[in-house]
Amino acid sequence: MNAIRKCAILFLAFLLPTLGWAQQKQQNIPHIAYVYPAGGQMGATFQITVGGQFLASVSNAYVSGPGVQAQVMEYNRPLPQQQFKDLQDELKQLQEKRKASGGVSSGTNAWTDADTRRMTEIRDKILKNPPNRKANPAMEETITLKISIATNSEPGEREIRLKAPNGVSNPFVFCVGELPEFSKPLSKTANPDLDRFLQKLGAKPASPGTPKFEARVNLPATLNGQIMPGGMDRYRFEARKGQQLVISAGARALIPYLADAVPGWFEARLTIFDAKGNELASDERFHFRPDPVIHFAVPQDGDYAVEIHDSIFRGREDFVYRLTLGELPFVTSIFPLGGPVDGKTDFELTGWNLPIYTLTVDNTGKPPGMYSISITNHGRFSNLLPFALDNLPECSEREPNNSPETAQAVTLPVIINGRMDKPGDEDVYRFSGRAGERIVAEVYARRLDSPLDSTLTLTDAAGKQLAFNDDYDDKGSGLETHHADSYLTATLPADGNYYLRIADAQQNGGPDYAYRLRLSAPRPDFALRVSPSGLNLRAGLSVPFTVYALRKDGFTNAIDLRLKSAPAGFSITGARVPENQDQTMVTLKGPAQPEPEPVKLELQGRAVIGGCEVTHAAVPAEDLMQAFAYWHLVPSRAFEVAVAGNPRPFASNDFKILSATPVKISAGGTAFISISTPSGAFANRFDLELNSAPEGITLEKISPSDKGVEMLLRCDAATAKPGLQGNLIVNVIPKTPATNQPPKARGNQPRKPVGVLPAIPFQISPE
Repeated sequence: MNAIRKCAILFLAFLLPTLGWAQQKQQNIPHIAYVYPAGGQMGATFQITVGGQFLASVSNAYVSGPGVQAQVMEYNRPLPQQQFKDLQDELKQLQEKRKASGGVSSGTNAWTDADTRRMTEIRDKILKNPPNRKANPAMEETITLKISIATNSEPGEREIRLKAPNGVSNPFVFCVGELPEFSKPLSKTANPDLDRFLQKLGAKPASPGTPKFEARVNLPATLNGQIMPGGMDRYRFEARKGQQLVISAGARALIPYLADAVPGWFEARLTIFDAKGNELASDERFHFRPDPVIHFAVPQDGDYAVEIHDSIFRGREDFVYRLTLGELPFVTSIFPLGGPVDGKTDFELTGWNLPIYTLTVDNTGKPPGMYSISITNHGRFSNLLPFALDNLPECSEREPNNSPETAQAVTLPVIINGRMDKPGDEDVYRFSGRAGERIVAEVYARRLDSPLDSTLTLTDAAGKQLAFNDDYDDKGSGLETHHADSYLTATLPADGNYYLRIADAQQNGGPDYAYRLRLSAPRPDFALRVSPSGLNLRAGLSVPFTVYALRKDGFTNAIDLRLKSAPAGFSITGARVPENQDQTMVTLKGPAQPEPEPVKLELQGRAVIGGCEVTHAAVPAEDLMQAFAYWHLVPSRAFEVAVAGNPRPFASNDFKILSATPVKISAGGTAFISISTPSGAFANRFDLELNSAPEGITLEKISPSDKGVEMLLRCDAATAKPGLQGNLIVNVIPKTPATNQPPKARGNQPRKPVGVLPAIPFQISPE
């Protein structure tokens, strides 16, 4: 990629928010940019601040899982500049009146109690919501929530959403903890407008300098804070010689992506000091994770301090952290990284403050997939570490196996549990194969929290390289920015022995560098993601969303979609991911009446694999971009749909696609689509517009017909791909009223859709 093209891509990534956020912004749907504090202790009642945009009409808040209640208390946003100016002018007039009256409460220029009250009202209003031209629009509004967590709530990560009359917000991380919590005061951005106003009142400026904060805390504890530009927070505590303290920061784990690209994302740095200010330990990461963890063996009784700041001293309101300190259990690694279904797996545990170092897990009745391990010590829960279950035969690595001469013989299919025991270690496996046989080798390491950055090399018996892979991009792995696990597939050229070598790309190694290596024939399968995880629609109308198909081991078949046990009134149109395609847009129609609370829906996909029908649930996810270029499908807890009761110009039932579907469009040709509409005047009131149309397909013309309207589509042979299938999503947009503005100016005005047509299946055929 040349430098100019790369810069252009980065610039676009800086400017363009994700599709889901763009749609929410267009409809003024509430959007969360940060939550502070980002959690609380079981059994506690406290207040949190949620910063974001379009929060004025928020009426409710929801936290996933049982035992947590949220209540909206207060809404705030900076005063608009004109309102601030008007209040300043009125305050100045009142001040002049008071001066002219000389404090006399009678006569022509009498100063009254009402005047005093009004001056106080103006000052309070400005001080409560001061204007701020430097405020970030994506997070300038805030609401205060009262949170109550039941004493029997399960600790762990939840999600919080906001509810307004026009829909639900994006989900955001909210943590339920078990330790006593401390939260520093809410941080505020520098505000020159407020400083000038205070100076006029003879008060001190409110804007902080370099925001350094210090407090004393008792261990164990969870500490909540925000880092502003140049910020540095320090917490002092007492500790005894021999204590094994674990200091763990949660920062990127809370907000792994930002509302925009400036100033970047939070790179937390932790440092431990003694009472004299000597640095004893410091770190910025743990393994490959961006949030640091420090194990601190206390050398002697005394006072110590932990300091947290951004690695290059950036900051903003959404640089939020949760810092846990104490003699807490922490699992650094497990081995093996998984086991077979319907069996027991013995795990070796490595870590700090662990009461046990082996753990047996019974996998009976569990289907293949990802699970988590956690242990407790004196009632305190450790961190979670993932492990995998599979239904293939398994074996363990046996040393020495560092070369073809000492290669470990395995029989396919197999999953091998191994690790790079020391730096520079390589493991070689030998297997026999037949000419024309297709094999797959796949590493699960980074996706199971192992620091291994694997490479795979397949050779024949003579040492000739047949295939190699370093990094394989797994779209289903959440927030990974370095897809370090390897995957390769190859067709064996002849009968005989073959060798598969696994190594670390940087020649690193050690007890934590574990892996699970699958070596088998292809196992075609799929997983589904549905995005966004929250939909907002008006009763009786439809809304589009995207279904992503994560295809595995060469699976190409079509996937049929359906709603499982959906409440009456919900249905989907265009419910199919075409063969060989990774995504499609479909439409969801809501019931004719509004729903008082968000409705949780479940989408399923069904496909035929090897003559058998396979069904998988779609995982709700947010389609997000991070650090300018990384695209993620971040899993969410639920697929939630808010159905509002605002007046609507029509209902989805008013439209019917009269043309045969799928609509066939020849490459380089045109096609008509006939649609019945609510009334003959529909074409005079509304325009139709393609939403995210496939490349090469354009809407050329809309014409009234005796039954509604006709759409003329054109397919560009130079850019359209014959064989492409999918759904056309068509927005319904009110016509722009005639104005005296020139056409160019009218064209630049945003046009908000009031609904969408049912998804229209299409297919591009050869010329």
